[in-house]
Amino acid sequence: MTRTIREIGRWLRVPLNRRHAMVRLRSFHARERPLHEIVDWAMNFGTKGKFRVKTTQIPSEINRLAAEVAELQPKVILEIGTYEGGTTLIWAQLASERVITCDIAPPGPRGDLIRRFPPPGSQCEVSILTGDSHSTEFAAGIERELGGRKIDFLFIDGDHTEAGVEADYRTYSRLVRGGGIIAFHDIAEKQDQAGNEVQHFWKRLRQEVERTEEIIDDPNQTGFGIGIVRT
Repeated sequence: MTRTIREIGRWLRVPLNRRHAMVRLRSFHARERPLHEIVDWAMNFGTKGKFRVKTTQIPSEINRLAAEVAELQPKVILEIGTYEGGTTLIWAQLASERVITCDIAPPGPRGDLIRRFPPPGSQCEVSILTGDSHSTEFAAGIERELGGRKIDFLFIDGDHTEAGVEADYRTYSRLVRGGGIIAFHDIAEKQDQAGNEVQHFWKRLRQEVERTEEIIDDPNQTGFGIGIVRT
């Protein structure tokens, strides 16, 4: 009952939170920002309720990944795992043509905000796809969105089971151009949630591919960590 009342309250506050979110977005877009400021905003955009935008990352790790992606001067980015849209905000500042972000849960009212993430004057469009990234129908939908274009950067941060992250890699890595980047979140050896198994696949993948890199703030940390594959 308490949870239901809380959810009703969140929906009642949608109009107020929408106005606040658009004010925050205008403030964000008011001037061109250096990459570290973009990441700071992505860590906590300052919006609330169903417009909350946030990413759970270690700042040093996501800043370094963002810098690597920026160097690509990417046109097209595919993200598996939108969640609250924090990393989507980063990618929308870097991609010049398209960001496709995918999640098993619909974005709700936050979707309109996310689509407005690209900076003023940008030709970038943000597409939000909802569904199971492991299904053949969903993968076909992504290919239709791409329209034959290759991906410059693929960020895999959805299903964290070993089988799930492997399925996402096997399905979508073939769409990444030569010289592009594939990144995985939560590769650190120690994880505090039983369902986080990315590190197991990551260890196997490093035996398969030649050009890999790890971004881990502290070798003894629990959770987080980013793995990079260069195609």
